[in-house]
Amino acid sequence: MESWLIPAFTALIIYGLWGFFPKLAVSYINPASALVFEVAGAMLVGLSALLWVGFQPETHPKGILFAVLTGVAGMLGTLFFFIAASRGKISVVVSMTALYPIITIIIAAIFLREPVTAKQVMGMVCAVTAIFLLTS
Repeated sequence: MESWLIPAFTALIIYGLWGFFPKLAVSYINPASALVFEVAGAMLVGLSALLWVGFQPETHPKGILFAVLTGVAGMLGTLFFFIAASRGKISVVVSMTALYPIITIIIAAIFLREPVTAKQVMGMVCAVTAIFLLTS
């Protein structure tokens, strides 16, 4: 079994919960408040990770920059996800936002020169078609 498979499957399950919990949160509090409390939850995980590495995180400047940009992009995306969840069906919102790999594939092709395969193009077309089917 590939070493990445169990962590990827675990992430799949956890992201499924991540996609579900916001609908519950924004039915009680507004999206901005939900984001603040999500950050509190993220800080708990971050502090746990810090303990895991023995308070000795790696500190390469470019690594830090891209990690911070990941956090900024993730939290901005999450804020808009909460707003969408408060206004629409969570099943459709999650499905639509789950198309983010299309953006990643395009950016990786442009900036990292990663080739885009015919299978990836077909997958992107199928994914976009699925959103049209889910929302119509």
